[in-house]
Amino acid sequence: MAGRSSRTAHSVAVLMGGPSAEREVSMSSGRECADALRVAGYQVTEIVLGAERGDEIVRRLSDASPDVVFNALHGRLGEDGCVQGLLHWLDLPYTHSGVLASALAMDKTRAKQAFRSAGLPVVESVIADADEVRRRHVIPPPYVVKPNDEGSSVGVYIVQDGANQPPDLAPDMPARVMVETYAPGRELTTTVMGDRALDVTEIQTTGWYDYAAKYTVGGSRHVIPAEIPSEIRDACLDMALRAHRALGCTGLTRTDFRWDEDRGLAGLIILEVNTQPGMTPTSLAPEQAAHAGIDFPALMSWMVEDALCRS
Repeated sequence: MAGRSSRTAHSVAVLMGGPSAEREVSMSSGRECADALRVAGYQVTEIVLGAERGDEIVRRLSDASPDVVFNALHGRLGEDGCVQGLLHWLDLPYTHSGVLASALAMDKTRAKQAFRSAGLPVVESVIADADEVRRRHVIPPPYVVKPNDEGSSVGVYIVQDGANQPPDLAPDMPARVMVETYAPGRELTTTVMGDRALDVTEIQTTGWYDYAAKYTVGGSRHVIPAEIPSEIRDACLDMALRAHRALGCTGLTRTDFRWDEDRGLAGLIILEVNTQPGMTPTSLAPEQAAHAGIDFPALMSWMVEDALCRS
């Protein structure tokens, strides 16, 4: 599947950077997307954000005057409904999910509530004061501690079974954090493109799938299609679509799973839905699209045209 070339070229503003802990990931994604959009025949303006106020972002978008915005921001501002609300107010079409779906997916507690309502399996969790988590085990080990509203494995702590001490959380952790039961097993992921679940990838690492494993070349090995039973593959595809719809997502998303093969189908649980999957050279969603015969410029073109159609 090749990128578009015959239609009149739309102008696209690619938003990247931003103030979140995932700024460098966004910069890498944004550059890759901008280059691919040019290959696909679009007129591209790159807008690198820092910690600008909303009125400054509005001014820069107004100066660029794009037909559509490609949102390559990650983390807070770009992925939590904030920039989506600004773009909606400006009546500018934009890629990925809208205000509510973005906000729901970024809030891990509310996302789990939506998944449970849709009959999807998730692990138990609580929200606790970070100081209390530093003092004692708020749930029995093994468990995971993470910010309730960050991505890319930022600020994640794994407390192993039999640990004598609670985790020594960094001083910059949020005042309240999520503590969830550790889900053992293999790391699986499925990309949803509109109303189609593409495939299942298994992510293999020497440790756990942390920030470095995600974004360092060679930090992880991706097996696509995953070498798993057909019933597990079918369940991943079905659950990813249902999770996408439960949050009200649009465009491209990626759903992450853990599968405890000793428990069969009962061992498959949803970790989270990423409403703006990474688009770096080591990212999973473009890899799954390529496996389905959709090259990177064609994927970018689909995302832009999808945003224009939805507007």
